[in-house]
Amino acid sequence: MSTIDTERPLRIGEVAELVGTTTRTIRYYEEIGLLPGAADREQGKHRCYTQADVERVREIVRLRDLLGLSLDQLSRLLEAETARAELRREWEVAESGDQRRRILDEALEHVGTQLELVRDRRLELEQLEAELLAKRESIHRRLAELDR
Repeated sequence: MSTIDTERPLRIGEVAELVGTTTRTIRYYEEIGLLPGAADREQGKHRCYTQADVERVREIVRLRDLLGLSLDQLSRLLEAETARAELRREWEVAESGDQRRRILDEALEHVGTQLELVRDRRLELEQLEAELLAKRESIHRRLAELDR
């Protein structure tokens, strides 16, 4: 386990080490907008990463590996999560029931987007499983025919 002090701003190599990815991957995520930051600094200047950035990269890598989403799908999933995080902040300061109802309605939309992406991926996996089961059954039939 790394002994990097995560209380201070981190360099890209330290983030890559903490998350178990490469600096190139982190730069790429910045370039395509999955990770904010590339536009926030001058050309050639080093970016300092926060613990929130580290957690964002961890989540991107986890979702990428777990769901096998395309970068576009991953971007949509993360945009919905970012929007939900903002709604959680709004909820804390909302004073009226109407404000809270609007926040909850928006949160439902974002969760719906996330569920749609996960369900689509699950359907693809179920289709692959069905194809593999059919292939296995076909092989078993051929083996049975050889045994006759």
